[in-house]
Amino acid sequence: MDESDAKLATSHLLGSVPDVISEEKKATSYHAPEANLQIFPPNDGIGGGQGYHTVGSLSEGVEQEPTNNWKGVFSISSYTQYFNVDTDIVLNRLMSSLYPINGDFFAKIDANPDLYGLVWISTTLIFVIASLGNCANYLMSRHNGSSTSWSFDISYLNLAIWSIYGYAVVVPLAFYFLLQYVGSNSSLVHLWCMWGYSLFIFVLSSFLLVIPVEFLRWVIILITGVASASFVGLNLKSYIEGNDLTVVLVAAFILQMGLALFIKIWFFA
Repeated sequence: MDESDAKLATSHLLGSVPDVISEEKKATSYHAPEANLQIFPPNDGIGGGQGYHTVGSLSEGVEQEPTNNWKGVFSISSYTQYFNVDTDIVLNRLMSSLYPINGDFFAKIDANPDLYGLVWISTTLIFVIASLGNCANYLMSRHNGSSTSWSFDISYLNLAIWSIYGYAVVVPLAFYFLLQYVGSNSSLVHLWCMWGYSLFIFVLSSFLLVIPVEFLRWVIILITGVASASFVGLNLKSYIEGNDLTVVLVAAFILQMGLALFIKIWFFA
């Protein structure tokens, strides 16, 4: 057989083995793009949004819930700033409430109004008038020589809770809407703060109302009512200065006097 016949191409024949390719294959490396996690779902820019946000920008975009919308109103964290007061500030405001003629209470609380006084003073007044009211009735019955048995009246506590908390919350709220209606700029927190501290003098006078002398009781409660009403009226006058709202001031004065008479008649009769 000729050498040319031996060199016949056999790669096309069935079962033939192709030549080994000695050339090295070039290794190919694939680098995955860096993952960029995103927040889903995107807001697509609706309502001023910026579409997708990366995880890195998540902490930058998260803000505290604002207190001036309705979600903030019902959020407890929105009110924590109004309890951030120390003892010296509270004592100073308590002393200011006992000097009604100054009329500068709103200037003192303008930078940092608090609700601590409203909650603490209202709660203290509730337990004071409920307990001392019972004590005063006992002493009065003994002073008059009554032979009837005396028992602690728990209804005093229920009445005090509804009346004092209701007054301390609803009355400032009503004046806030009234001032907004007549076009006077006002702050609800400032009004709550001022009305809360106006109740402090009732806490002190309640201890004097235990004295079993009816005439003296009336003198004490009338002086207390006038002092508290003057504190509210004069501070409201300075707060809404520039607006002729005499009716508002008279209404506030009458309500404070009404509270004083209510405490005397229902708890120290």
